[in-house]
Amino acid sequence: MNSKQVVLITGSSTGFGRLFTETLARKGHTVFATMRDLGGRNAKNVSEIRTLAQKESLVIHVVEMDVTDDASVERAIDAAVSKAGRIDVAINNAGYFLTGLEEAVTTEQARRLMDTNFLGPVRVNRAVLPHMRRQRSGVLMYISSGAGRITFPSAGFYCASKFALEALAEAYSYELAAQGIESVIVEPGAYETPVFGNTVTAADEGRTSTYGAIKEIPAKVNAALSSTAGNAQEVADAVLRIIETPAGEKQLRYIVSPQKYGVDEINALTKQVQANVLEAFGLTADTKFVKGKAAGSV
Repeated sequence: MNSKQVVLITGSSTGFGRLFTETLARKGHTVFATMRDLGGRNAKNVSEIRTLAQKESLVIHVVEMDVTDDASVERAIDAAVSKAGRIDVAINNAGYFLTGLEEAVTTEQARRLMDTNFLGPVRVNRAVLPHMRRQRSGVLMYISSGAGRITFPSAGFYCASKFALEALAEAYSYELAAQGIESVIVEPGAYETPVFGNTVTAADEGRTSTYGAIKEIPAKVNAALSSTAGNAQEVADAVLRIIETPAGEKQLRYIVSPQKYGVDEINALTKQVQANVLEAFGLTADTKFVKGKAAGSV
């Protein structure tokens, strides 16, 4: 793949997405930073990003995208391809954390969470893959979580959204390898980002109140996560290294975390189990990566 790539990032207003935008652009990559409501809630973030790009001569384009809206996603992808001619990397980063006892999470809260954390990447992939398949190259990247491999109380719905994302990403990796497209999962642990400030809490307080001392678990978990949080730049640096890894040499999963909790061991075991599954179904050869033609220059 070309050393200078065209990268589209969802959820770029703050947190990991903002760090990815700045880190990749400073290394010479063309970045399409997408987010909702450019003229409203994110107007300040848009202004800051554009000011930085101008000051440091970075190639950053800010584009409106709501990952919960099919038409919005398609417009953003089309705009990026129209401007740059291609998209080499799509980083599915948009998402949020939902905490609380599972019984106290309403079905509407669960639906909204999955609409963003899981169906958002589904929409982005469907919009970007026709372009990547035509060029026979590209990377779909998913910002999952260590919570996409392990589960803890008070985060069951968040974990479920990330478990679902990991399953989708792995299935895509098998289906797209022969077309020269890689699917990569990044599993961050706890890092200092606005995600904790943007946490949604289970809405049914009446149910929560019936759990006695157990209702304190969400606060304990959140406190533990906050106390062990690392520097989020570590994740941005890892993303940079991954996208600059030559085509066909990337791993399926990368854990980046101050505390790994055995996730790396789960990944190692799963890799072997999945290889056995593919062999049992006679799919090993069908799921091998085949490098396509290189994308053009920016």
